[in-house]
Amino acid sequence: MALSLEGKVALVTGGGSGIGRATALVFAGEGAKVVVADVLTEGGEGTVQRIRDAGGKAIFVKTDVSKAAEAMALIENVVSTYGRLDCAFNNAGIEGIMAPTADCTEENWDRIIAINLKGVWLCMKYEIPEMLKQGSGAIVNTASIAGLVGFQGSPAYCASKGGIIQLTKTAALEYATKGIRINAVCPGIIRTPMVERVTGGKPELEAQFTALEPVGRMGAPEEVAEAVLWLCSDAASFVTGHPLVVDGGFVAQ
Repeated sequence: MALSLEGKVALVTGGGSGIGRATALVFAGEGAKVVVADVLTEGGEGTVQRIRDAGGKAIFVKTDVSKAAEAMALIENVVSTYGRLDCAFNNAGIEGIMAPTADCTEENWDRIIAINLKGVWLCMKYEIPEMLKQGSGAIVNTASIAGLVGFQGSPAYCASKGGIIQLTKTAALEYATKGIRINAVCPGIIRTPMVERVTGGKPELEAQFTALEPVGRMGAPEEVAEAVLWLCSDAASFVTGHPLVVDGGFVAQ
């Protein structure tokens, strides 16, 4: 089948929860050997255990993607364990502290940009050379609808996600003739731990978020995971440099 990842090796950063965990599970379900990376050990190991319990193969590598040495060590670990890297989902990210642009602290700005944007660049910096050796590979970076439209109170987050889209397009053009496809996924409002932190579990805030979605509900992590799977699969062989929106119609408004 075109969506099968049988025999392939896939990396998921931020794989300890939410969209990352859902994608790691989908990758494994399609036959991939999965490397789960996360700065939080409990969540990452929990994802690996779920994959193994289902009969799949996976390892966990604790990684802070904002640090070059750790990003490099992660890719080295992938290759030393499984011999290659076919698919990479650069998904690790944080929402940071919400505040208007003039009130956003320098510390908050630097932390969000370091993890969300620099972290994606660092991962690609070390993933791409391995894929060049093979002459093939697929990379998907997690951007957001916040990289396409503005959200009040999230200047650094929006800047980081917009930057990911432009970074994705640039890299896609650079390696288009080298057998490497590079795309981004732009989730809408997805029911993840990140969104739950923003709403604080308050029904009235959840209702406000849900009301923003034309389809009348939040998305599920698995719905984004299926889009990532497609972008990484041979079914998307002619797709590169594309920010795929998975948002229930949000940006169509």
